[in-house]
Amino acid sequence: QIWDTAGQERFRAVTSAYYRGAVGALIVYDISRRTTFDSVGRWLDELKTHCDTTVAMMLVGNKCDLENIRAVSVDEGKSLAEAEGLFFMETSALDSTNVKTAFEMVIREIYTNVSRKVLNSETYKAELSVNRVSLVNNGASTSKQNQPYFSCCSR
Repeated sequence: QIWDTAGQERFRAVTSAYYRGAVGALIVYDISRRTTFDSVGRWLDELKTHCDTTVAMMLVGNKCDLENIRAVSVDEGKSLAEAEGLFFMETSALDSTNVKTAFEMVIREIYTNVSRKVLNSETYKAELSVNRVSLVNNGASTSKQNQPYFSCCSR
């Protein structure tokens, strides 16, 4: 599921419930409106408070088609993303520039994070130990004629 809160205050109380179980987040600001960029820190705090530390996060500067009225530079977006350990990309919902790529990057990171969690989970480790093949010596004699018989199952 994808939830778009559009940065609206009325969603702040509701969103904390949706953060639980979230595996990815795109924090989007409008490159032509500085106030939206200035709110990024608050949304990051919300995510850090309510989400797992492995949530894949990306900072997205939207409306890159409005270069002539840009209020937030690319370097500012990159710097903030780097400081916060986020992926960064500029997009345009109007002409679809980088929209698909942004989602694909986050989805790849989500897949990596979920796979890593599964591989490190106790359930997965328990399954590995149950399914591990072990060789059992079924023969008591060590003569050349009666070499030990090994199998994966004891008799």
